[in-house]
Amino acid sequence: MAAASSDMRAAMERSVRERVPPLLTDLYQFTMAYAYWRTGRHQEPAVFELFFRDNPFGGGFSLFAGLHDCLLFLRTFRFTDEDVEFLRSVLPPATDPAFFQFLRGLDCSGVTLRSVPEGSVVFARVPLMEVSGPLAVVQLLETSLLCLVNYASLVCSNAGRFRLAAGPRRKLLEMGLRRAQGPDGGLTASRYTHVGGFDLTSNVQAGFLYGIPVAGTMAHSYVTSFSSLEEVRPQTLVARNGDPDPVDVISLTKGWLRRVCELLGGEPGKISEGELAAFLSYAIAYPQNFLPVIDSYSVGRGLLNFCAVALALCELDYRPVGVRLDSGDLCRQSVDVRRVFRLCSEHFSVSAFDSLIIVGTNNITEQSMVELNKKENEIDVVGVGTHLVTCTRQPSLGCVYKLVEVRGRPRMKISEDPEKSTVPGRKAVYRLLDAEGHPFLDLVCLAVESPPEAGVSLSCYPLMCDDSRLSVIPAQVTCLRQEVFTKGRVTHPLSSAAETRVKVQTSLQTLHPRHKRLQEPDSYGVALSEELHHLLTEIRKGSSNNSSFLLAN
Repeated sequence: MAAASSDMRAAMERSVRERVPPLLTDLYQFTMAYAYWRTGRHQEPAVFELFFRDNPFGGGFSLFAGLHDCLLFLRTFRFTDEDVEFLRSVLPPATDPAFFQFLRGLDCSGVTLRSVPEGSVVFARVPLMEVSGPLAVVQLLETSLLCLVNYASLVCSNAGRFRLAAGPRRKLLEMGLRRAQGPDGGLTASRYTHVGGFDLTSNVQAGFLYGIPVAGTMAHSYVTSFSSLEEVRPQTLVARNGDPDPVDVISLTKGWLRRVCELLGGEPGKISEGELAAFLSYAIAYPQNFLPVIDSYSVGRGLLNFCAVALALCELDYRPVGVRLDSGDLCRQSVDVRRVFRLCSEHFSVSAFDSLIIVGTNNITEQSMVELNKKENEIDVVGVGTHLVTCTRQPSLGCVYKLVEVRGRPRMKISEDPEKSTVPGRKAVYRLLDAEGHPFLDLVCLAVESPPEAGVSLSCYPLMCDDSRLSVIPAQVTCLRQEVFTKGRVTHPLSSAAETRVKVQTSLQTLHPRHKRLQEPDSYGVALSEELHHLLTEIRKGSSNNSSFLLAN
């Protein structure tokens, strides 16, 4: 088991190195790095922050994801000779050749990353990551880090919302690979939807790389490829109870089909022989994993065929799994299907029919998941694809990476659009909890400030509310930042997808219901400490007086 785990970690690191090489960035990162280098500023200590401006999907929260890959990226960050030669061909001819030698020796040995724990519930404008180190290097990291965090956090948040909509009981299957934005988008979606709350994926490579349980049924094409029982090969199956003599499964199933039709009032002559052949062929191949899609022609006739094959399997001591519904009114159909399962269980005394599952798949959205819970239904597993992995309601989280300090001096972007202004200085972030253990405010302070204390009143200024002052008394205080990368080394244990998934659910459970409502949630508080608010005010005053305070990023 340890060897398998080690192999999986190695495969993941190779995957990140291949998907996110140092050249996966914007050209202007290199031109800025050259300008820093040319003026001798490339080694100046600098601090950048990564955050997003608005909670996604009109909701009250987001989920932070992508840190694991960021750490692997930083650990392997280094330009090859081939990389440098390509840069030599695309940068302006006037670029000093010595700059390329500088790039060849560049790595992240001088970089420190402090971050919110991956899987945490996070909120707009709270810094998720702080990246510090030599100015040229931390500038070059911008695009890659944004690429690794933006989609991962967005699709993880989307999955978290689907999980809230579905409730804790129902299993969720991610099946969006074919609809994803390319192979990397598909892999990233499978990983982070699992982290966000999905139980299973159809993506085999994601199962290999990340240890996510994989599952699948069958496609309509498999069913429609059959037209006759003569196509079923082989036609026999050995009973699971140890009897060595092969049983003619076709004859056995035909007998059960007559009995099922008598029970349910079906007409054997109107059964699709091709569908029955498809079910039989699959059941003989996988007698312990029989879960067909039953609406290729009609749910009613497909259900008769399923019951006949499933009863034949039960007679041979195998346990069929269930059915998939992929069109029409899933709720009504699931109720009808469950009623038939119970009738068969009682009439034929086959208890295995009591545990058959019903999988529902049909262009599921978050809203249809909510509606599903409002109606009577018997669906055990919901498969979601397009609307999950493509995040159709919002295509981007909009994370940004902004300079907040150079040479120990705070830096701020001041914009004519107030929402695009940044908060200067190196910071600490604390989460304040009430007496019931629910977070109610994230407090952003200067790093040099003393942390807030539980039970002690503090004054702060809600972000984006100008000079509106607020006094609060936290029952508990949690520091959100942890140092995860220092001097080229990952200094915090890397979490598996399963471990981060547990963190997500724990974090969501602590959030007050009013903040995690899917529609019209209450706004969660984010505020600045008095010292940080004072710094912000002074820099703005200095900017309006044309002083040297402002250095926009």
